[in-house]
Amino acid sequence: MPSSPGLVGCSPLLILQSRLLFHPTLIHTPTYSSLKMADAQGLPDYVLDPNAVLGDTDAAWRYGRPPSYKKTREYYEQTRQMTHEATSLPSLVENLVKNWEIEASFKTSLSDWRTVDQSCYTFSLNGGPAMTGEDMLKVGTYNALITPNKYYDPAQNDFEASHKSFKRMMPTFAWEVKEVYSGPPVVVFRWRHWGVMGSDYVGKNDQGETVRVKAHGGVIDIEGIVVARVNEKLQLQKIDVWFDPMDMFRQIAKEESGLKMDDVAAATGACPVMGGKKDE
Repeated sequence: MPSSPGLVGCSPLLILQSRLLFHPTLIHTPTYSSLKMADAQGLPDYVLDPNAVLGDTDAAWRYGRPPSYKKTREYYEQTRQMTHEATSLPSLVENLVKNWEIEASFKTSLSDWRTVDQSCYTFSLNGGPAMTGEDMLKVGTYNALITPNKYYDPAQNDFEASHKSFKRMMPTFAWEVKEVYSGPPVVVFRWRHWGVMGSDYVGKNDQGETVRVKAHGGVIDIEGIVVARVNEKLQLQKIDVWFDPMDMFRQIAKEESGLKMDDVAAATGACPVMGGKKDE
């Protein structure tokens, strides 16, 4: 790949755009999925290492310290469909989103989120109303991605309850980028999120009823599209997620005989991520 002289001291976005511009394979491929960057020079750690922000020991963490993603990362390595070369564009995007998810789920102060442009960051689902970082801190990442239905209602489940429902059901819920369709500043990509339903699903639905679905032990596998905008530091300014939230629930309750409405409040117990030990 031709070098890009004169980029010393430039922003990560300019460096990345220059590499895209001078990469000859762009002429011959409709997507960026095989695009290889020359090196990692000048790029921030959160696009190079999926666990970069876990080293932010001075940040305000939800349970007092960074969580462990060890089991989820192991499951990802064992069951992923894609293998992206280090510093390829899909790898950079995947690492950025994984670090964003850690921060959005476990860092309780927006000022500690390194993966977003705090001056303008917003998140939306299927083109709906924009949510700020402070909004997401209140409701949680799961509630930002789900619309009210017969299995679950964000209005009936706060941040803690949402994490109980989904992290208990699937302790290892892996995520990967399938394909990248456009490079920065507007990045469009397809993603996959999957895990094994190892425990019962329990959550409150849009009628205020507690729903329990017996664990079937099978894989839950969902896909979608993201349209994201990044700034010159490759921080996220806008995320718009496009997918069918009901796809996950159809897979959870594929055996309708396992669906029960009951009062299981006493059985839900304490949050499994207390102490920051629970996996993603």
